[in-house]
Amino acid sequence: MKAPLLLIAYLFSLITAGQDIPQDYLTSDFHKERREKVRELMSPNSVLVFFSNAERNRANDVDYVYHQDPNFYYLTGYKEPNAVLLIFSDSQINDKGNKFDELIYVQKRNAREEQWTGKRLGVEGVKNNLGFDMVFNGEDFVNLPIDLSSFELVSFFDFENDYRDNRGDADLFDLIKTFKMKANYPSDYDPIRQRLYSMINAAKPDNTAEVAKMVSRYLERYENLQRDEFLVDFVNAPDDSDRLEVKEKVNLALSSNNLDSSMIAEIMSTMRETKTSEEMKLLKKAIEISSVGQIEVMKAMHPNMSETEIQGVHEYVYKKYGAEYEGYPSIVGGGNNGCILHYIENSKPEVGNDLVLMDLGAEYHGYTADVTRTIPANGKFTPEQKAIYDIVYEAQEAGIKASVVGAPFQAPGKAALKVVEDGLMKLGIITESSEARTYFPHGTSHYLGLDVHDQGTYRPFQHNTVITVEPGIYIPEGSDCDKKWWGIAVRIEDDILITENGPENLSAMAPRTTEAIEAMMKQPSPLDDFKLPKLD
Repeated sequence: MKAPLLLIAYLFSLITAGQDIPQDYLTSDFHKERREKVRELMSPNSVLVFFSNAERNRANDVDYVYHQDPNFYYLTGYKEPNAVLLIFSDSQINDKGNKFDELIYVQKRNAREEQWTGKRLGVEGVKNNLGFDMVFNGEDFVNLPIDLSSFELVSFFDFENDYRDNRGDADLFDLIKTFKMKANYPSDYDPIRQRLYSMINAAKPDNTAEVAKMVSRYLERYENLQRDEFLVDFVNAPDDSDRLEVKEKVNLALSSNNLDSSMIAEIMSTMRETKTSEEMKLLKKAIEISSVGQIEVMKAMHPNMSETEIQGVHEYVYKKYGAEYEGYPSIVGGGNNGCILHYIENSKPEVGNDLVLMDLGAEYHGYTADVTRTIPANGKFTPEQKAIYDIVYEAQEAGIKASVVGAPFQAPGKAALKVVEDGLMKLGIITESSEARTYFPHGTSHYLGLDVHDQGTYRPFQHNTVITVEPGIYIPEGSDCDKKWWGIAVRIEDDILITENGPENLSAMAPRTTEAIEAMMKQPSPLDDFKLPKLD
């Protein structure tokens, strides 16, 4: 009877092993459906090539915690490094006569490495868990059974050169090296220049002047493009006829290779801009976790807390709910530190009686929230703090109201800015509406999803798009206004789902009005009795 019992025990261990991880990840069917959708948007006879994220060094022999490239995760569910995915617009046939429309190369199983860094899925794991049919070890990428020169377009996100050549012959460095060789990647390839060439190529004879204006803006922004003869000649050409002559030269340059970085960006921006129901479950949970973090900090806050301690309370709540990461470096700025828009030092020993600006977001199963609250450390807004806060609150209300299907992406920002202009003029902080940008220097909205600044097309708002609405006023010490306003920084940020029925504030559970914040700060905190020994 021992053999059957051992077999039963072994099978039970396989079953229960899968229960040691969360069960609410996106399914393999979700990722497969996303790849099928990608294929529908591709141009004929094209291939998209996606690489996994690089492993990045923190110091000496310690790396940062690995985080997968969001596009790669979105299409595969694969969380490991050293992988490449190819998606074909049309079915391909291998030497065995089998049809396929996608290939994925992943890192090989290795018992010694897995003892140190954890189990790898390997070829069989990717087939069984992620639903791929054509799966190979990374070392087999050199034998890619496809001639990339046979495609009309080979589209990929260009490389940032922030990856290392690690041990072995199938890391990301080697995969990219192999791809460049097989794709005849030019040493001077520039994705922005390629995009401008494509823009010129698509220009209609009577529209070249408008295209020239767009190209000119790129030349102003990117100094290296000013050395490109074709782009400069196109911008400086006196009329349509001369621009069309340059266009012919550009067309010839484009035909020298089939590489492209535009199609892949357009497809992924289009797809990720709107969220599926599966995505919304995870994104809503990330937002709710982040909102609870804000609530618990409101209860726990007192003037003797440090910025780091405040950050720690937020992030403890994230971990308590099973959020794997923070979606971005946490921002906790007391007083004048709040005037630094992306302040991440969080090193002030005591926040005192200042306002504390807290811009943080949990990342849950890949999806990140982005929620900001600004609260008085002592639990009570001063008249000056309340005056600035109420302007920001009314600006946010106006921005949220403007976040409707069909509205231009700039609508929330335009609505919020008008309120800030009027409010600051009424308080005498500015005398001209144009001066408002001195104290409100950033945009009001961005997309939200797998990235905190998620991909999107910036077209008019679509149903099931998630954006932030985050106006702010920042009056740093030394500003050209009455000193009583100095050091006041307020930002209120919520995550808004745009629907056919109007905007839905997904982070509304975290108090936003001054009255609601002060009331919440009077509530007892579970941390009130949490005491640690003093250290020298």
